[in-house]
Amino acid sequence: MREYFTVGGRKLSFLDFGGPGEPLLALHGHYNEAAAFAPLAGALAPRWRVVALDQRGHGESDRADSYEREDYVADLVAFHRHLGVGAVPVLGHSLGGVNAYQFAARHPDRVSALVVEEIGAVVDCDWSFTTRLPASAPSREALVAALGRTAPYLECAFRQTDAGWGFSFGLDDTVRSQKALNGDHRGDWTAVSCPTLLVRGTLSDELTADQARAMVSRPGLRARLVELAAGHVVHHDAPERFAAEVAAFLAEPASRAAVSPA
Repeated sequence: MREYFTVGGRKLSFLDFGGPGEPLLALHGHYNEAAAFAPLAGALAPRWRVVALDQRGHGESDRADSYEREDYVADLVAFHRHLGVGAVPVLGHSLGGVNAYQFAARHPDRVSALVVEEIGAVVDCDWSFTTRLPASAPSREALVAALGRTAPYLECAFRQTDAGWGFSFGLDDTVRSQKALNGDHRGDWTAVSCPTLLVRGTLSDELTADQARAMVSRPGLRARLVELAAGHVVHHDAPERFAAEVAAFLAEPASRAAVSPA
């Protein structure tokens, strides 16, 4: 079910995939939106009720004037408050992964467990792919052809407008968001106190093996690494394995201890 709420005069949208399970908040990456988590929601039901946010500038949420780190985290604070839940697991992919661990670091009472997919504590994002995306195409078929092998990763964000077929995100907004994502976020990563699962795709060059292993090896962190044969979008390339790893992690006693029902 799609729902909306307002933050600072801007509309944010989210998908509540429903069911009797405990809530799991899910945060997509750039070029995507909440609908990307539909397969994961189905795989985790009925134990978990996935609630996925269309982050600012994405999906059915409004475009924004700013895409800084503090903006995304503030949206998550408002999202959590709107849902009226206690401490819950949060899962994030890429952009959503940094948003998730920064939220967990700065608001530890609201996050019981953390799943971070394919993003590091130090981010050096290359936005040249964004600048090469077509602004519009005359048909869905033409857009798919222009995107080539990347089309399946973006198709949930396809939109038809009067100008033709394009995306539910703005290209200029995405570049601004990617620039703001870059930086050294190790302070937030090491401040996370809840159990954490870091998921890396072995075929991806976004999160290197060396950085991933360094992230989980720091003394005092309650984090472990899982590597799956997949590219940057692990939940797309290896959906069954990804869902199984997430479910197993969330079932562990340490991850379950602090989960509060909705």
